[in-house]
Amino acid sequence: MFISHAEAQLFTVKFGNGSRALVALGGWAGSWELWLAPFGELSQTWRTIAYDHRGVGSTIAPTHSITVQTMVDDVFAVMDALKVDRCVLAAESAGAVIALQAALQQPQRFTGLVLVDGLYYRPKLSEPDAFVAGLKADFHATIRQFVDQCLTKHDGEEIYHWGRQILERSSQAAAIQLYECVDGVDLRPQLSQINMPTLIIHGETDQIVPVASARWLADQLPQSHLHIVKGAGHVPTITHAREVADAINRYFGEVD
Repeated sequence: MFISHAEAQLFTVKFGNGSRALVALGGWAGSWELWLAPFGELSQTWRTIAYDHRGVGSTIAPTHSITVQTMVDDVFAVMDALKVDRCVLAAESAGAVIALQAALQQPQRFTGLVLVDGLYYRPKLSEPDAFVAGLKADFHATIRQFVDQCLTKHDGEEIYHWGRQILERSSQAAAIQLYECVDGVDLRPQLSQINMPTLIIHGETDQIVPVASARWLADQLPQSHLHIVKGAGHVPTITHAREVADAINRYFGEVD
């Protein structure tokens, strides 16, 4: 289904009929498919919802509309359209910027957070960004290199193939805008204000967001638990889906 909001048609999926809702966001140029495998388990007891954020997957949105605040507003637009008063909000990688901002702006809408290999700080570079330059010079080659960094040598070729397909559904312009719109983001001073149950899941060998970043994040959030996925890279929702789902079920079962 598509949900209309602020110049966009947000492609949205929903599964399950549980009493609790979990809304999930992808990262950078990653579509809702990053949550497909964990949803297979979670949808048995949760009402699970995910959508393609602006610039990715099947969502239709002009590139100029891709901003952090617009994507935060999209979270609430999807929740409102599906009559979700409160939920656990889950996010992967750069999607954590959106989830954390949403939690800061309207904490009453969330019963908890799940942050998977989450980004919350990216200093603005004084020189041109080499990754953006790569996207401009050879988009597909740079995407392949990024996928290589996300995964480990133990992940199957089918995972590499799927990852490239997911990311290459973004246009070059949208992928660049999605990357650049979080340049200079620094949520570190505000993290202590987020006082809700937060599960931090992080790949042990993540090359994109180092595991030390997750350890620091866990120390800042008053109600948090850190679960490190041994041997995982940047996308444990794809490579270790059952462990991710089990960690979510266990943590929020204990919180309840």
